[in-house]
Amino acid sequence: MADITLFSHGAFSMTTLSAAIQQAPYTPQLLGQLGIFTPDRVRTTTIAVEQKGGVLSLIGTSERGAPIEEGKGEQRDIRHFATSRIARGKTLMAAELQNIRAFGQTSEMQAVQNEVAEIMNGKTGLRAAVELTHEHMRLGAVQGIVLDADGSQLYDWFKAFGIDRPATINFDFAAATAEEGKVRVKCSAIIRAMMRGSHGAWLPGVTYAVGLCGDDFFDDLTSNPETRATYLNQQGASELRNDIGQVFGSFRYGNILFINYRGTDDKSTVAIHNDECQFFPVGAPDAFKAGFSPAEFLPFVNTPGQDVYAMVVPDLDRQAWVRPEVYSYPLFMCTRPGMLQRGKRKA
Repeated sequence: MADITLFSHGAFSMTTLSAAIQQAPYTPQLLGQLGIFTPDRVRTTTIAVEQKGGVLSLIGTSERGAPIEEGKGEQRDIRHFATSRIARGKTLMAAELQNIRAFGQTSEMQAVQNEVAEIMNGKTGLRAAVELTHEHMRLGAVQGIVLDADGSQLYDWFKAFGIDRPATINFDFAAATAEEGKVRVKCSAIIRAMMRGSHGAWLPGVTYAVGLCGDDFFDDLTSNPETRATYLNQQGASELRNDIGQVFGSFRYGNILFINYRGTDDKSTVAIHNDECQFFPVGAPDAFKAGFSPAEFLPFVNTPGQDVYAMVVPDLDRQAWVRPEVYSYPLFMCTRPGMLQRGKRKA
């Protein structure tokens, strides 16, 4: 029978569990896979961002021998933004451990470790919940406004950097024709706006635009007379014979990679609105940053922040339970909100 005092073993220490949960295999969500967020692991509870206000300007002509025009110094503004804490635990009662017995080559210690590992790293475990929350914050960052789980606002990156949110661009797919190319014109306008709002972060040949689409936007994008032939060519003839089709897919058109975003199955917790498309850059240096602060516990004070921390809290009074817990202290930022654009299908 498992003894709850096993949790005093070094295998369940905060540093050991935190190291283990970092190494445990898990699948990041789409925005995590794109790798657009530059990690910034700080030893403090705030992230410093330097904003440079240099702008190229024309030089007026002058007579030879006359005093030359003095260049203006680049204005710099350092801003500090606080990281947030996300944390969750799950109580494991002693009654749930009492029937864990050693069998085969599995020791009692190993059996208990496996039980904790399942809570931490299972498909619906605490680590997966942290990654889902990170994805929710990443999605907010590429939209320019990061929300908490209850819908309250954490950061508005447009306001933080003094930029007006660009107007939504309407896509009239019903009126699209191959001859007029209205969808391609919209795409070109979006890319121009992103490049102009990049302040040098758009690198030719490296940076490209991605559009995360809601279901109805993507379906109309790929089925209208202008784009349908191109879409079918990209998908391959086998798609035409598939009764289900590529429900969650991608499509490159007008120099934009459109992705039918698959969020949570409830289509609301982490999702793009059905009628909308969010445009953002990939390959733009430091346009997005992921800051991580250290945990609030003594072993980690003034150490570089990790993605996630783990610990097991025992019931010292009655030894009736132990509580695996995870913590993360992230800040998902958009430092170039002028590059973000929104599209909406015209009903």
